[in-house]
Amino acid sequence: MALFEVRNLQKAFGQHVVLSALDIDIFAGEVITIIGESGSGKSILLKAMMGLIEVDAGSICFDGEDVTGQAERQWTQTRRRIGMLFQESALFDSLTVFENVAYALREQTTMTEDEIGRRVAETLALVALPGIESMAPSDLSGGMRKRVALARAVAVRPEVVFYDEPAEGLDPINVTRVNRLLLGLQESLNVTSVVVTHNLKAAFAISDRLALIHDGAVAVTGAPEAFLESDDPVVREFIGERMMKVLRAS
Repeated sequence: MALFEVRNLQKAFGQHVVLSALDIDIFAGEVITIIGESGSGKSILLKAMMGLIEVDAGSICFDGEDVTGQAERQWTQTRRRIGMLFQESALFDSLTVFENVAYALREQTTMTEDEIGRRVAETLALVALPGIESMAPSDLSGGMRKRVALARAVAVRPEVVFYDEPAEGLDPINVTRVNRLLLGLQESLNVTSVVVTHNLKAAFAISDRLALIHDGAVAVTGAPEAFLESDDPVVREFIGERMMKVLRAS
């Protein structure tokens, strides 16, 4: 049984249909990356799976339970099992790094302040940023902010981590660093990772499976290698012949 089972998911904003009859399964322990053109609904899918937006139709099952249309109180319980790295990091600029990473621990757990302090230090070390607890987000580079946001997402030790454009706005060195961190956390914390990205090189480097959204639905899923060998016109048009050659050579 899949950890997430999404069936016939539909979402429109006014007359603009974003998702239509979308189906996807996400399995425990995998890294699955959702790809597709800008505006195809990748981030909308993530937010729907966290209950941050209401869908128009369809169902979302998490660990065998239908969570579609849950009340906010119920979603709060569900979200304790899910961490999310937002596209813009979304750190609280008025709080220190320590307070940012500790925020969910204070809100969602019964840990003591000593336990929280140890968990924050341990988690910052996991993202290769030990000892920066007293710094302000405004003092950090873009890459460091992204890693602090990642630390905040995994501090509660979730079962699932959603990554919304983890490499957005980063230089190639930091893109590589974030990819390595993602895979390192995947192994050390034994989580399920769901990634949304425009960066195809990163997607092919980190993923067990890819899912391509086209015309509001998942058109193709499979291993990265299968995408590179695919004759499907939707796949080949999206990736492009030039990028196909780059990916095959990497």
